[in-house]
Amino acid sequence: MTLIKPEMKMADVIHMNFMLLPVINRFDINLGFGDKSIFDLCLEKKIDTDFFLEIINTFNDEEYFPEKKLRTFDVSLLLQYLQKTHRYYLTFQIPTIEHLIDNLLKSCTSSCENLHLISSFFGDYKTELTKHIGREEKTVFPYISRVGQLYKEKDSVGYLALSQQYSMKRFTREHDNIDEKLFDLKNILIKYISLPYDSNLCNAVVFELFRLEKDIKDHSRIEDKILKPVVAEMENALKM
Repeated sequence: MTLIKPEMKMADVIHMNFMLLPVINRFDINLGFGDKSIFDLCLEKKIDTDFFLEIINTFNDEEYFPEKKLRTFDVSLLLQYLQKTHRYYLTFQIPTIEHLIDNLLKSCTSSCENLHLISSFFGDYKTELTKHIGREEKTVFPYISRVGQLYKEKDSVGYLALSQQYSMKRFTREHDNIDEKLFDLKNILIKYISLPYDSNLCNAVVFELFRLEKDIKDHSRIEDKILKPVVAEMENALKM
């Protein structure tokens, strides 16, 4: 797959892979960028161009995942990106799927038990995802931000006090896979939903579930392969 480079026009990137648009939006880059290049837009928006390119290429190509390169970036860049991803899930992607499922239910004229089950199943998933995000936003990310600050200040005493409250080992124990239930939900729709229902709406729900599942897998990969090791290295340095 073609590697996205700084001199490429952002419009060409969207034409190449329109699925990247939500990821690009997380950097506060919205439609209407004319013929500006990635470099020009990043300069205009005060975005770290190298970080932007690594994230975009990671989402564009599943086989591209530069762990060593990503670990060189300031942890604050990772946190900002992950927080914007959380907002995308809660304010857009989840409500979009809910709306589609509601319309799918309305399109059913009889024997709608399976669709009601899907609606309930997704409601449970939304609750689980919201709790997962809430835990990261309220506990994990503030802890990581503080570790990063203490690491820059070489403040081992401050870290000793902080480590009594939380650690990345605890985060690893608590961190659950929030994409697994999406696979089960897709499977029910693909294998067991029977007429009558609006097939176009059903296809739209499945499509959005696939999109959300892929996005969450990439999100989790960044947390597991980049964020956790980077913070663990800072923790170990502060213990010495």
